[in-house]
Amino acid sequence: MIKKALLLALTATSIISCKSVERYNEEVTKKHSVVALKEDVAKAYFKLQQNHPRLYQYISKDELDYKFDSLQNTINEPLTSMELYLKLAPVVKTVGQGHISVIPPQKRRTKEERKANKNKKFDFFTSEFQYVDNHLILARATNGDSLLVGSELISLNGETPQELIKDYNKNVASDGYNKTLFESFVGKRFQRYYARDKGFIDSLNVTYKLKDSVFNRKYNWIDKKAKKDSTKVDSLKISASPKRLTKVARKALRKKNKQKRKDRSKYGYIPQIKANTREMTFVGKDSVTAYMKIKGFTNGDYEAFYEESFKLLDSLQTKDLIIDLRDNGGGRIAEINDLYSYLAQEDFTFINESEVTTRTPILNMFMSNAKSPVSQGFAILFSPIIVAHNLLKTKKRDGKLYYKFRQSKVQSPHEQNYNGNVYVLINGNSFSASSILSTNLKATKRATLVGQETGGAYNGTVAGLFKPYKLPTSKIIINMGLMQVDAPYKVEPDGYGVTPDIEINTTLADLESGNDPVINWVLNSIEERK
Repeated sequence: MIKKALLLALTATSIISCKSVERYNEEVTKKHSVVALKEDVAKAYFKLQQNHPRLYQYISKDELDYKFDSLQNTINEPLTSMELYLKLAPVVKTVGQGHISVIPPQKRRTKEERKANKNKKFDFFTSEFQYVDNHLILARATNGDSLLVGSELISLNGETPQELIKDYNKNVASDGYNKTLFESFVGKRFQRYYARDKGFIDSLNVTYKLKDSVFNRKYNWIDKKAKKDSTKVDSLKISASPKRLTKVARKALRKKNKQKRKDRSKYGYIPQIKANTREMTFVGKDSVTAYMKIKGFTNGDYEAFYEESFKLLDSLQTKDLIIDLRDNGGGRIAEINDLYSYLAQEDFTFINESEVTTRTPILNMFMSNAKSPVSQGFAILFSPIIVAHNLLKTKKRDGKLYYKFRQSKVQSPHEQNYNGNVYVLINGNSFSASSILSTNLKATKRATLVGQETGGAYNGTVAGLFKPYKLPTSKIIINMGLMQVDAPYKVEPDGYGVTPDIEINTTLADLESGNDPVINWVLNSIEERK
């Protein structure tokens, strides 16, 4: 009887789940009434006004009011959620705050559909692209596609990437008036925008061009554990069972695996692309120049990495360090503060206190209709602690509220700080935390910045904490930053990125030939100085 009851319960849950998916998919694909659509637009603007501390930094209130009013006036017939998104996103873009994102709802898949692809992969989504001189170039790939690295993607299911990127850029904002972000940003995140545009993809026909040769590649969902060579699979089937390990061998294996986990955390290993987030090597003549590549400030045990790296630089008495922040989209304030402490030569304040719109910004972040019930329940359960913490951290000054981060206090350089020459490589996709770090380094003249203007603003950005809000009818999500995060240094005019000391743009010819003119300039400069 118990088994039958459990079976009936599971069956009922499955049926309810399927019906829920069907209802949701019907809701986001049907035409919504004009009244409901206009209410969604009004709600979107209200939430931005309520939560964003610098909504009118790059556009006046009168102008933004006019744009939202004009949008409402254009809605004179029923629209789907995607059709509303294509109207709303370009208006939100004019705010000029790169951390505000507008996300259209996607059709949901049933539990059975998700299960069918649980152990499968779609190689196209693990590749990396660069968009240079109006060409989308395959920059990194796994499996058989690695032979196509350096080739140009010229079509996807009959559409050109140029047409697609032109449309995607209508909905993407940089900080302020900066222009360098657009070519880098959507190229780097091309698959993400493509999936958002097309929804779930069963298969994809892609055409690449490498020099004078054209290659057609069809992507499908394939088993992650599939073997390339069937003969190897057969040989494995008939091989003898592995021998039982001794106690000493098991202990050694556990120790080895523990160290492997620690190393993966330290370097920020990303299993999906089989690459590290941060790593350091030595390059140039005689391999004496340190090269630190940091793809992001989002994952792993960064403290262990920087401690290990700067101890090594000290022991080797390394005179030149290159820090590559190109295509680094940002991440944790704590990490960039830690890295800067190794480079600083005197006491410093890394960021200012952050302007917010409420005395309880952390609670505000959790209390969102786009958050899961678990997250909201967690926030309610611990709200007395969260509120008390927030009230201690926020204060009012000159009619505005400010939140005090640990990084907004005066700090001393790390005891293992580096005294040598520092070169920092930047481009249009150096965004958010990358730009804040670059601002500090440029303002204090601690590094020579080489490359292209950053996509993130010199004078700071609204980020820190994020609050998503789901519009009631269309289910479009608006995700917005809640804190103005900026360094103590400012420049005029406002609204532009951190400019390099030496401007060098990577061209299509550079990508095709494998040449890196930015690193080459630094290495040549080091040799000339010697």
